[in-house]
Amino acid sequence: MATWRFSTTPSGTEAVSSCNAVARFIDFSRGRNGGVGGGGVGGGSGNKAKQLMLMRKWQVRPMRRSFSVRNVSSEPQQKVKDPVTEQEESPSTLSPLPSDASSIASSIKYHAEFTPLFSPEKFDLPKAFFATAQSIRDALIINWNATYDYYERLNVKEAYYLSMEFLQGRALLNAIGNLGLTGAYAEALSKIGHNLENIAFQEPDAALGNGGLGRLASCFLDSLATLNYPAWGYGLRYKYGLFKQCITKDGQEEVAEDWLEISNPWEIVRNDVTYPVKFYGKVVTDSDGKKHWIGGHDIKAVAYDVPIPGYKTKTTINLRLWSTKAQAEDFDLFAFNSGEHIQAAEALYNAEKICYVLYPGDESIEGKILRLKQQYTLCSASLQDIIARFERRSGTKIKWEEFPEKVAVQMNDTHPTLCIPELMRILIDVKGLSWKEAWNITLRTMAYTNHTVLPEALEKWSLELMQKLLPRHMEIIEMIDEELIHTVVSEYGTADSDLLEKRLKQMRILENVELPAAFSDLLVKPKESPVAVLSDELEKSEEEEEELEAVVEPADGENEPVKEGTQGKKKIPKPVPEPPKMVRMANLCVVGGHAVNGVAAIHSEIVKDEVFNDFFKLWPEKFQNKTNGVTPRRWIRFCNPDLSKIITNWTGTEDWVLNTEKLAELRKFADNEDLQAQWRAAKRSNKLKAVSFLKEKTGYLVSPDAMFDIQVKRIHEYKRQLLNILGIVYRYKMMKEMSASERKEKFVPRVCIFGGKAFSTYVQAKRIVKFITDVGATVNHDPDIGDLLKVVFVPDYNVSVAEWLIPASELSQHISTAGMEASGTSNMKFAMNGCILIGTLDGANVEIREEVGEDNFFLFGAEAHEIAGLRKERAEGKFVPDPCFEDVKEFVRSGVFGPYNYDELMGSLEGNEGFGRADFFLVGKDFPSYIECQEKVDEAYRDQQRWTRMSILNTAGSYQFSSDRTIHEYAGEIWNIKPVELP
Repeated sequence: MATWRFSTTPSGTEAVSSCNAVARFIDFSRGRNGGVGGGGVGGGSGNKAKQLMLMRKWQVRPMRRSFSVRNVSSEPQQKVKDPVTEQEESPSTLSPLPSDASSIASSIKYHAEFTPLFSPEKFDLPKAFFATAQSIRDALIINWNATYDYYERLNVKEAYYLSMEFLQGRALLNAIGNLGLTGAYAEALSKIGHNLENIAFQEPDAALGNGGLGRLASCFLDSLATLNYPAWGYGLRYKYGLFKQCITKDGQEEVAEDWLEISNPWEIVRNDVTYPVKFYGKVVTDSDGKKHWIGGHDIKAVAYDVPIPGYKTKTTINLRLWSTKAQAEDFDLFAFNSGEHIQAAEALYNAEKICYVLYPGDESIEGKILRLKQQYTLCSASLQDIIARFERRSGTKIKWEEFPEKVAVQMNDTHPTLCIPELMRILIDVKGLSWKEAWNITLRTMAYTNHTVLPEALEKWSLELMQKLLPRHMEIIEMIDEELIHTVVSEYGTADSDLLEKRLKQMRILENVELPAAFSDLLVKPKESPVAVLSDELEKSEEEEEELEAVVEPADGENEPVKEGTQGKKKIPKPVPEPPKMVRMANLCVVGGHAVNGVAAIHSEIVKDEVFNDFFKLWPEKFQNKTNGVTPRRWIRFCNPDLSKIITNWTGTEDWVLNTEKLAELRKFADNEDLQAQWRAAKRSNKLKAVSFLKEKTGYLVSPDAMFDIQVKRIHEYKRQLLNILGIVYRYKMMKEMSASERKEKFVPRVCIFGGKAFSTYVQAKRIVKFITDVGATVNHDPDIGDLLKVVFVPDYNVSVAEWLIPASELSQHISTAGMEASGTSNMKFAMNGCILIGTLDGANVEIREEVGEDNFFLFGAEAHEIAGLRKERAEGKFVPDPCFEDVKEFVRSGVFGPYNYDELMGSLEGNEGFGRADFFLVGKDFPSYIECQEKVDEAYRDQQRWTRMSILNTAGSYQFSSDRTIHEYAGEIWNIKPVELP
């Protein structure tokens, strides 16, 4: 069986033999009493029966090829083609996957004893989880090896998806679900005294992401594997994740994630797959004009591989995560033995900390350096790996012009932007290509997905910092900027210098940087006449004298003495600081790639019309839309089995898991009473599970008879959790002003559930979290309100929490300020699970509403094209706030929710201008429309037949939002890759 074979040889010559692990089952006779650990689990005392165990037989055999790891940052070395490359081993010789419960139970017990991470005395849940995961991993490795062996032999083009985040969630249930072994594993675990569900709960969520960016990346990997597309994912292996969120009386507190504390059973460290990554140093030019980046500090990037199985297919692709470390010789033994222990390990710490935390705080210069190091590590290690693979497959005759025909690199947001100058550097400095050749290859290889229209999220880096940390890359970026200037000038000419200056200001990669010498005379303004200048100076002098007189004139007519030495002196104006010189990463992505895509129809139009309008006019063919999607495997099939059974029964097939178009067939049954009854029963079952979950996580006991109203996403002002909680405050205030009978008649009982993390340095977002929890603490203990209203904030929201809440949801809030959400993916997950959305016309909401039907979506708020005008109206003092909105703010300030001072939070919604004020996200403007829409929600929920029909139509209309559809579009229209199904 072909396996991962890595050899590192000094010359770069490929090895011709290798140890090859062949998985097979053998009879293993236990020589101990009882079961695993001697505790009697899985067998009685004195049991000598043979057990079927999964073992590996190591064979030495001729090898077709090896994954030869070479340092592509160094000078190229001569390669010798493997003389036995043409020898092939049929994948049909692979051992079959164990599918019966007895074999699986034996495999689990084998790993508990022979792949131990725990002491042998007991077989408790943590140990059972690891043994179960390792037995699953055996099955995955067989398909994993077969997949890449087949790609290697066919030398197919592969897509490489680079992302700073992969929010995977738990892997166990997803893996056995995709392998079709859920029932077998449940039975096997019951044979050895355990329950599959309890085992699965032992797995921590992989702390490799935070929000929609990472979850999207993980959905894409699932779809790539399921659809048999040849691909890799590349990311970083964060030791402590973003943070674990704790909710205390003071609001959100952050502690480090501990997901790797025991280890990760899914990953395989590839100690022979390492690449050097350089920082600092200097650039020198040799006598031939060739550039060399020398000196500085080198660290090592080490590969950790995680298998990603497809659904009902052999294809299992790879997520390669990089961890960083220093060489052993970087440990200063002399300093250590001299008592300078911290100094001795400084190089080790500086290398390892690169992969400590996702998105380290960047308010300090040290934080900025660390973030930039993270981004470059991802880009450099991944590209070196990709290039090594291309060279190995090319043999002795490497045709670099064919590189884009074998490699497609997708940059998920701007974090991997440095792929562009890094690929240029390797091709020019290491491989000896010309600038023109390297640029052509880079342009055809790279593509960029834009995920935001927020200016602060379009990354910019200090030019000075980049020059110090990555001096060669800064030279390359300056040259790309100069090429861009030349293109713009050639396209638009110099006749209208004002228009040209405006275009260059918007389009240049380098911001606040003077034009290169070759273009320095382009924007020179005509010299003003000396007479005009003199006249201006005289006027200025007169104005200064008037200002000086005003300064020395006594206030209020009082004759105050003028201090000696001050009379007649002019005020010296403070010098205006020069704006910082910056590198605009998004502009570099647009210039350096062949495709730019938005992630929802409305977002892609904003990208073309506003964010990159000048680029769109120059290169309209680059711009595309790829509306996001989510995997129906994790987000319906596995997390909502009750609903899945209903869908399968009513559509007559389980094909909908792979072909979500079949969900649309539910439309014709939307009014069927039997379907509606089953639908409501499934929703209630999921709500009962969520009730238990919420009690365990928060201590609050909620009623399953109430509507479950959920907003779970990253805490940010533009996502407007503040609008939601102020709407709840309004609801609570109205209830308190009514009698018990009036309340019951007026309001539908609701459980309002929040979840999401506020970035640790985002003060306003953390105030919002504190406010939500304070409102909950008051409302939930108010005996007058009871079960009519509950407010629950679920701490440490992650994928596993979502898998509890989304199936139980009935109303979900996607209420961002119109035009500010790129797409969203949680809205798709909720709709798939029969949840009805309340939202603005923003992101993918627009397309979801079109598919599910306008009558099955609760719409409110200003539209994207109105936002700029509304902000202008506010700045001019023309906005008149709604009286109910003003009452709610005063109610908050009255102290009803505790002693915390909410002046800063409420103040952000007031005033007409100023940073952190003037209600930039239009909470006050949309508040009346939001309250009116919530009244319509109550009205609809009272009619359960109508509500259930709406719910069914949401699931039916969600078919378009599968990540399978999105990946087909990327594959065909950007990456140009084809499915490769294993024989």
